[in-house]
Amino acid sequence: MDKITDTPKQDAPGNAAKDPDDWTTGDEAMTGAQASYLKTLSEEAGEPFDADLTKAEASKRIDALQEATGRGA
Repeated sequence: MDKITDTPKQDAPGNAAKDPDDWTTGDEAMTGAQASYLKTLSEEAGEPFDADLTKAEASKRIDALQEATGRGA
C-alpha cells in the first residue's frame, strides 16, 4: 500500500525542486500569478517591479525578495 502524505509538494519528485535555469519553459514570459506576487513583493521591499522578466527570472527574483521581506519559507 502506498504511503499517503500531508505534504505532497514537499514529497513530490520532479519539477518541485528544479532549478529555474533548467526549466524548459523558463524563457517564456512570467505567469500572471508570478507577476502579481512579484509586484506585491517589490512594493513591500521598496524595489522596482520589472514586468518583462521571464518565468525563470521572475522565480529567482521572487526568491530574493522573499528573503528581503521575510516572506521566505
